[in-house]
Amino acid sequence: MSESKDFLRVKVEEDLESGKYTAVHTRFPPEPNGFPHIGHAKSICINFGIARDYHGRCNLRMDDTNPTTEDIRYVEALKDAVEWLGFEWGDQVYYTSDYFPKLYDCAVELIQMGKAYVDSLNEEEIREYRGTITEPGRRSKYADRSVEENLDLFERMKNGEFQEGEHVLRAKIDMSAANMKMRDPLLYRIRHAHHYRAGDAWHVYPMYDFAHCLSDYIEGITHSFCTLEFENNRAIYDWILDTLGLTPHRPYQHEFARLGINYTVMSKRKLLELVNEGKVSGWDDPRMPTIAGYRRRGYTPESIINFCDSIGIAKANSMVDVSQLEFCIRDDLNLKVPRVLAVFDPLKVTIENYEGMEEIDAPYYPHDVPKEGSRLIPFSREIYIERDDFSENPPKGYYRLTPEQPVRLRHGYIIACKEVIKDADGNITEIKAEYYPESKSGSDTSGIKVKSAIQWVSAEHAKKVEIRLYDRLFKVEAPEGLEDLNPDSLHIIKDALIEPAVITDQLDVRFQFERHGYFYADPIDYTDENPVFNKIVGLKDSWTKKSKTEDSEPKSERKPQAKKVQIDGEVAPMSEEEQALFDKYTGELGLNNEVANTLARDEYLSSFYEEALLTLHSPISLANLITNEVARELKEKQADELKFNAKQIAELVKMVDEETISTKIAKQVFEEMAQSGDNPSQIVEAKGLVQISDPAKILPIIDEVMANNPDNVAKYRAGNTKLFGFFVGQVLKATGGKANPKVVNELVTEKLK
Repeated sequence: MSESKDFLRVKVEEDLESGKYTAVHTRFPPEPNGFPHIGHAKSICINFGIARDYHGRCNLRMDDTNPTTEDIRYVEALKDAVEWLGFEWGDQVYYTSDYFPKLYDCAVELIQMGKAYVDSLNEEEIREYRGTITEPGRRSKYADRSVEENLDLFERMKNGEFQEGEHVLRAKIDMSAANMKMRDPLLYRIRHAHHYRAGDAWHVYPMYDFAHCLSDYIEGITHSFCTLEFENNRAIYDWILDTLGLTPHRPYQHEFARLGINYTVMSKRKLLELVNEGKVSGWDDPRMPTIAGYRRRGYTPESIINFCDSIGIAKANSMVDVSQLEFCIRDDLNLKVPRVLAVFDPLKVTIENYEGMEEIDAPYYPHDVPKEGSRLIPFSREIYIERDDFSENPPKGYYRLTPEQPVRLRHGYIIACKEVIKDADGNITEIKAEYYPESKSGSDTSGIKVKSAIQWVSAEHAKKVEIRLYDRLFKVEAPEGLEDLNPDSLHIIKDALIEPAVITDQLDVRFQFERHGYFYADPIDYTDENPVFNKIVGLKDSWTKKSKTEDSEPKSERKPQAKKVQIDGEVAPMSEEEQALFDKYTGELGLNNEVANTLARDEYLSSFYEEALLTLHSPISLANLITNEVARELKEKQADELKFNAKQIAELVKMVDEETISTKIAKQVFEEMAQSGDNPSQIVEAKGLVQISDPAKILPIIDEVMANNPDNVAKYRAGNTKLFGFFVGQVLKATGGKANPKVVNELVTEKLK
């Protein structure tokens, strides 16, 4: 675990060290009245994550106290979300409804103590009597009822003798309290509705404030983590437990900032409205911010967890840029998924001097992705290219195919246009071309220089697929309702073409369709006969903020700034200077196309990169860190606000290259550099972050992990090799990310034999 701990973990450690609790016991208590959304993912990670980190327990509890909105399918959706994110809740799921008899008895006890009464004011009167922030409230005349009368009325409420709204049970606290939540809060209300678990046994149901604290106590919870909206409710939480005398090892509530994301709504009421109004296809629509929606769109559990980790746990509410979530899925998929060729808007090209067919061996992964694998791409006389990859009258800076300009087919040959075929309306229907036999990629002896490579597929062998291009569901940063929906949030392409290996080899369910973005085989609608792919995310953010540089500032006086270019979808043509940098980065320095594209198009990043190279010639490692970590800092800051420089970044990369620190620790060091401006070597020394490579120090940790997880050891040895990553992850976690991953992999492999 990182040396830098959030305030919730600091509190947990204080309570354990003081002996207040001997073990940590948390809970995730959602109401099953809708599918869980990305905000719930943050709460899941906090509650289950803290319990895991301190070897405690976390209960999954359904806060099912409102029979009018809850449903068993929402329960299943919540269970599915927790499980998909990789957390376990133990032997059982807990339900507040199971405690209804105990909660009722506690309410009776409060009545007997004179601390609760049955009120018969209507809803409007209760609101009027509560007062305002500046004026105290007035207590209801019904608060003077005797204990006996209150007990009788409450029992008759339970038995269903009154109409909804006719009576409520209230705590008797202080109608002049500064905290308005303490002005005789409601504890029970009448509901004549069938409960999905309790049936028709009850006609009164507890309010959240009453049920929550008592459910925590009944389950032995130690730390009750809630979002800031419940901060004022903490006084009720404490009052109920203290008044009932439930002191031994009683739980305490601690609040953290809820998750807010721009261009997104988190209200389950508004999400339900989207579903009911048919604005989306369901709770799992890939445009929805539900965990089921992200899952169907193609997000990975790791990307969601990394996002929750990256935003941290704060004490004040703030708005997170949705691009940070999109960055996390790109960052995760970049090192995982195969790259393939796809054409969304096909234009036929006939290569007149080519006969027959051949198969071109092409790698699935760029050289800086530590994975192996390749496929055979059929090449033939007739191919399809993207319509926008040909221009009869190209604008300046257009580097793809034109009547005068040849272009390379990705992984294949260089071709040149010989004739443009049009229909009666003047629309281009076909390109007649020729290829250069000596120009094959990887063995090019033609001497022909081209400035770009384009996508293509063989007309005879390509597979037809349906592409669903998803964009943000709302068009404004702070959406209010249906009127803010983005009318272009879904675009369906029925006749896209893809290279055949994607369908026939089925290497993966997620792919990068080069130049288009990351895509996922839809888990519901996909079939081999009718393949359907969902767009997970584009290659780069197309919604990023504009530069803050004032237009009035003379261009000669401006400092290089991070230039935000739309690359999601069609790529804006590069300038000659950008293309020259791109060619240098992909050719001379060996960067992959994505990283080179990002650097070449961004004046500040390329300048920063060039300066770092002067200090350390490690082009790939430097480029990856700069296009990810440095670029992310520039999304929130201007260049002159950065506290680190290129030489410090080079120093950090050098420590990774020399295996002084791991790549995981490097990210931690970078975050500290971004805040403090300290040199990386100083940070590593001060925090003791030097990488552990000595097997003698790592083996005992591996032994402990295996001893603590005998079931997973047995499953692995029985053939479930996917658990290998679990063991490596546990070892790295136990060392705070300081263990050398290569050494850990080798030792774990040996131990699991």
